[in-house]
Amino acid sequence: MQIVVLANEELKKELTGNGVQPGVELVWINSIHESLSYPKAAALVDLLFEKEEERMNLLEQNKAPVIINSVEHTLRETNPSFIRINGWNTLLKSTSIEGAADDRMKQIASNVFASLNKKTEWLSDEPGFVTPRVISAIINEAFIALEQGVSSIEEINTAMKLGTNYPYGPFEWSEKIGLKKIASLLKKLSDSQTRYSPCPLLVQQAG
Repeated sequence: MQIVVLANEELKKELTGNGVQPGVELVWINSIHESLSYPKAAALVDLLFEKEEERMNLLEQNKAPVIINSVEHTLRETNPSFIRINGWNTLLKSTSIEGAADDRMKQIASNVFASLNKKTEWLSDEPGFVTPRVISAIINEAFIALEQGVSSIEEINTAMKLGTNYPYGPFEWSEKIGLKKIASLLKKLSDSQTRYSPCPLLVQQAG
């Protein structure tokens, strides 16, 4: 099985952290343009996906099934024939991958991720999936507490790690994932659910 992947070094490590099954060939590419050279691949995985017209046009030219790391944008907003996963930094290392796809594409994606020793958890095609929604809300609350002078960044990070056994404090997590991604998802979620309204300090620091 040949799997073509566009990723940065950190996401490469997370994707392959559980090992790779025998017979799997991972082809690492540096641009979406390169993906067109592998028409017989079992899948193209774009872990650096951005919803841009040129990128979408190139992805749609691929003969291989396309898997995109798209937490914010749904398949309705991108392409219904794609497979959408939660590949945010730190979350891709899990043995379970949150994903959305139509029924005919689910088995393809399940086989791809099984070859990487990961199980696919199929969810509704909604912005944020489950884990990113929860983490973004936690990070937002941490920024609200900081803005109100409840505590410091260091103390909030320590309290969350010790009190909840999280691997990272909320501010540490926001740095690893990227504040712009957090702010953008919160803004989108808040259009229909006001409890996700992003803290002004978070938006300011996200730039």
